[in-house]
Amino acid sequence: MKKLILIVGILFFAVSSQAQMTAETIVKKAFDYWRGEASVSTITMTIHRPDWERSMTIKAWTRGESDSLFVITNPAKDRGNSTLKAGKGMWIYNPKVNRVIKLPPSMMSQSWQGSDFSNNDLAKSDSLIKDYVHTLEDTKIVQDKKVYSIKSIPKPDAPVIWGMIKLKIREDNILLSEVFFDEDLEAVKIMTAWDIRMAGGKLFPLKWKMEKSDAKDEYTRFVYEKIDFKKSLNKNIFTRTHLKNPDI
Repeated sequence: MKKLILIVGILFFAVSSQAQMTAETIVKKAFDYWRGEASVSTITMTIHRPDWERSMTIKAWTRGESDSLFVITNPAKDRGNSTLKAGKGMWIYNPKVNRVIKLPPSMMSQSWQGSDFSNNDLAKSDSLIKDYVHTLEDTKIVQDKKVYSIKSIPKPDAPVIWGMIKLKIREDNILLSEVFFDEDLEAVKIMTAWDIRMAGGKLFPLKWKMEKSDAKDEYTRFVYEKIDFKKSLNKNIFTRTHLKNPDI
């Protein structure tokens, strides 16, 4: 009997470990697919509130898991405002005061340009990969494709603000939604992606929306007007010099 219990225990551990590994693999592949090896894109961001709405055009560069540069090109009053994520550091530049400011880690969760996306959301930091433990909760078939439901819980002492993140990822590595929960496991905001079509040589969601869980008719929408996925980009793009003088 003891031998049987031991065998059952070993099998259960093996299955659990395999599920854990599968969840981590799914998240990592989705993250890598989203960012690609490198990319250059033009995005229209619209911040919508019940009584007002404003839009801006952004040029964005990304490289690898942690490097990104976002520069506002329109409207004219905001042109040149930019945000750089390089390695573990993040900087912002305001051309009106001609100052580059390094953001402390506590500012990573703050709103970017008054939108519902945080600095961390914008940079799509690899924190989701490094700071969370992922568990596969469910698998469903939606429009002939598997969709994985994954729960991500922060590792002990991880420097993150979310108590939990829930993701839906399609079998072809496309992230469909991401729900962010506070420390009390109450939903705070949700990001959804749609309008999946060929762009830059691969299937990619061209529209993204971040909305608060407790507010009606408040959201920020990203629309990719153009995106090109590349094998590499010059490392000099992701420097504070280029932050102040981007090629826009």
